[in-house]
Amino acid sequence: MSDLTNTVTQYLALWNEADADRRAAGITGLFAPGAPYTDPFASVEGHEGIAALLTGAREQFQGLTFELHGTVDTHHHIARFQWALVTAPGTEPIAIGFDVLVTDGAGRITGVYGFLDKTPAA
Repeated sequence: MSDLTNTVTQYLALWNEADADRRAAGITGLFAPGAPYTDPFASVEGHEGIAALLTGAREQFQGLTFELHGTVDTHHHIARFQWALVTAPGTEPIAIGFDVLVTDGAGRITGVYGFLDKTPAA
């Protein structure tokens, strides 16, 4: 497993972390201080912004899990990957996204740029 694949695994685990203190510690350890996160529905910066975003997602998607959907493609300090929002591991995704994750030389995330490929029906 490449370092970037490991970073993606840790990143997705943060979306699934139920404990707010562990989630905050993970964000601080994984993200550079001013890192942006941008997708079609959100644009935040920094540890506090990312923490608020993940907390909101956990509240909105209670009982659902984010998982890697396919493989991680990497080069230099950049990873792209699809994720799926599922009711149980390996089940049909209710949402699918495509994220580009950029890191610095030390492996900390300096930005996440997300796209949505499939969204839940209204």
